[in-house]
Amino acid sequence: QVQLVESGGGSVQAGGSLRLSCVASGSILSIDAMGWYRQAPGRQRESVAQMPTIGRTTYADSVKGRFTISRDNAKNMVYLQMNSVEPEDSAVYYCNAAIRPTGTIHVYSYWGQGTQVTVSS
Repeated sequence: QVQLVESGGGSVQAGGSLRLSCVASGSILSIDAMGWYRQAPGRQRESVAQMPTIGRTTYADSVKGRFTISRDNAKNMVYLQMNSVEPEDSAVYYCNAAIRPTGTIHVYSYWGQGTQVTVSS
């Protein structure tokens, strides 16, 4: 059983900062890409930042220069540092990871339960 759990969401004023964390646990053989998505009410889920094991990190244009994704592979964790937040950043933020569970050669996509971020003006 593999599980992703996010933490760090909450309410913040525009211009402030938040740091989201996500830990992957369970029967994990290896983790490939890890990233963050968000979904605001009435909108589709969108990619915020993606960090592959090898390769270039990518960001949504709307967060470039403000958000930073990082990983701690030893702890199976991914972080999202959110600076200079704007009301438009308000959404439920989801952690996503491409994980190869033990006992299989296949890679599966796993999602966390989401953490709410609310930015007030």
